[in-house]
Amino acid sequence: MDSKTNNKTVIDKLFSVGAHFGYAQSRRHPSTSAFIFGAKGGTELFDLEQTAGCLEAALEFIKKMAAERKVILFIGGKAEAREAIKRAAERIGQPYVASRWIGGSLTNFSEIKKRLNRLSEISDMHASGEIAKFTKHERLLIDREAQELERMFGGLKGMARVPDVLFIVDPRQESGAVAEARQLNIPVVALMNSDCDRSLVTYPIPANDASVQVITYVLDEAARSYADNLGAVPATAAAAPEAAPVH
Repeated sequence: MDSKTNNKTVIDKLFSVGAHFGYAQSRRHPSTSAFIFGAKGGTELFDLEQTAGCLEAALEFIKKMAAERKVILFIGGKAEAREAIKRAAERIGQPYVASRWIGGSLTNFSEIKKRLNRLSEISDMHASGEIAKFTKHERLLIDREAQELERMFGGLKGMARVPDVLFIVDPRQESGAVAEARQLNIPVVALMNSDCDRSLVTYPIPANDASVQVITYVLDEAARSYADNLGAVPATAAAAPEAAPVH
């Protein structure tokens, strides 16, 4: 399939899942104006040709990260994104946050690491039978602690260091994560609607970020790109693709 045909296929798929629907003009962030094609019934519409190009650039970047075995942290706490975020990340063995972002998860990772170590410690106590040495009341408190840690940090288990990339659904809602990534110079790939600030994102994917179908499609493509290219070339041999310019 040539690139022109493939691009049309992607555009058709984006259209079929409703990726072209933005918000009302009154909600549009000025930085997304260039991605808007027109409006219908008070709803602005994305130029899907541009969206397809942005998606391709983002997927190429993800392929490179996979080839170098880089860590991508998937983030999406709103209801429409949670299941798709969890499913995509688990499919490729990457960490995720599918709940409220905990401030300091990146900039104060040493503290988060202590919480993850404690969760692992409790799990080990159960596996070894060591938990039996505690009283029934103590075991109840320990298990409650584990449940709370799992709820807050379960998706980060196995993340031994700060991630190399963030993949975010709705950077406006996940502004805390975006701010921490910028502070640490971590690239951000984001599915973002017309109310988001494009200047805060390294690889924007301008589309409807409030649709389960759109979120699922984009995340599935990202996970497939990562899985298909994992460890494809040595890190030293991979040339970094140029990021889309920040306006």
